[in-house]
Amino acid sequence: MTKQPPKAPPLYPKSHLVAASGIAALLSLALLVFPSSDVEAKRTTMSLEMPAPAEQLKDAEQDTPVAPIAEQAAPAPFAQIETSDSTDTEQAAQPAAPATSQAAASKEATVAKDVAAVKKEPSHRQVVVAKGDTLSTLFEKVGLPASTAAQVVGTDKKAKQFTQLKRGQLLEFELSPEGDLLGLHSKVSELDTIRLTKAGNGFAFERETSKPVTREAYAHGVIKNSLSQSAARAGLSHSQTMDMASIFGYDVDFAQDIRQGDEFDIIYEQRVLNGKVIGTGGILAARFTNRGKTYTAVRYTNKQGNSNYYTADGNSMRKAFIRTPVDFARISSRFSMGRKHPILNKIRAHKGVDYAAPRGTPIKAAGDGKVTLAGRRGGYGNTVIIQHGNSYTTLYGHMQGFAKGIKTGGSVKQGQVIGYIGTTGLSTGPHLHYEFQVNGVHVDPLGQKLPMADPIAKAEKQRFNQLSQPLMAKMDAERTTLLASKR
Repeated sequence: MTKQPPKAPPLYPKSHLVAASGIAALLSLALLVFPSSDVEAKRTTMSLEMPAPAEQLKDAEQDTPVAPIAEQAAPAPFAQIETSDSTDTEQAAQPAAPATSQAAASKEATVAKDVAAVKKEPSHRQVVVAKGDTLSTLFEKVGLPASTAAQVVGTDKKAKQFTQLKRGQLLEFELSPEGDLLGLHSKVSELDTIRLTKAGNGFAFERETSKPVTREAYAHGVIKNSLSQSAARAGLSHSQTMDMASIFGYDVDFAQDIRQGDEFDIIYEQRVLNGKVIGTGGILAARFTNRGKTYTAVRYTNKQGNSNYYTADGNSMRKAFIRTPVDFARISSRFSMGRKHPILNKIRAHKGVDYAAPRGTPIKAAGDGKVTLAGRRGGYGNTVIIQHGNSYTTLYGHMQGFAKGIKTGGSVKQGQVIGYIGTTGLSTGPHLHYEFQVNGVHVDPLGQKLPMADPIAKAEKQRFNQLSQPLMAKMDAERTTLLASKR
């Protein structure tokens, strides 16, 4: 059989073939560059959503093939192409990095500006005075030269108060950013503050004094061992205790009359600053019960400005002489006309009272008078003799020494310290030998009835009662409240 030659394909015009080839190429390029919307949506979803749980993937495998996880995690190559204008997208994206840099730079500039502002503020330094410190050493501790300390002291005579330093005192410095002194202040007491402030080429000094509020306070005590201990338990200071003994010293001998169970009530001044008690003032009113007998006292200042204590009915608490010239001393020997002398060892009259007390204990004048002797006198040793008017004389022997200003021919006031307990002359130990004479005759100072001072003047009696009665009523009310609270 003769083999037939293959049939030739149908012939098309050459122009048709060229056109068909061009269309095919364009379609292929379009499919590569612009995939269908379904394919693009799937790619975008796979690149932006989290992978589905394993169960969902398993179910999905039954319907639609799932790309490997590695392909899902990778972003779609055309995920960025979602806007109609790629040029706009690129332009919008480009400033992102520079914006972050600008924000960081702006933050750094702000911080630098804040730091600079802090550095420009004055600095404050505090220094506590230690043992051996001077103003110069304290200035050196804060970086100031000694010449600045000299400049401060030379500014004003009052500025020298800064050199009167006390251990534990606080000094507060204010320095400029360059380390120069702008100000200095220190609190020298609860009420007083001294201050220096930069002014021109020097410093301006000022002293500030705060004014406390004065109020009335109450204290009550029962004596168990001694007045001092009982007063301290009641919250009274040592000076207040001494004042109380002085007020009632004309009627109560605190050396021998005090008994267990004696008691006292006091209304006194209390100074308060910013809610804090910073000190106490004088006793306004007081009551002292000794051996069953009660004594009262009220402070009254007359129209001339003189203050004294009077009984509640206006009689003076002050006598012409105080009962005991030494506070809280022990009577070691009484007045006697037939005592055996401890050194001479023979019967010899003891024409006074001996008060034993520690060496150096102050001795007070029993009354106003003129000093007729301040010097040595035989067995009395260092002695002071005071003449009180025309009738009375007191003698103080065996003193350790005399108080400042006490000399023969001088004058003294009642209660003024004239000397100190010692053991000069014929003495076996530190004590005061005290004698009392009336018209040249020795009498027992413990048994002598003392003359009274003048009572409240009639012209001021009404004014006194207006002060006295409320104070005594307050004392009674405070005592009642206190006793009720202890039941």
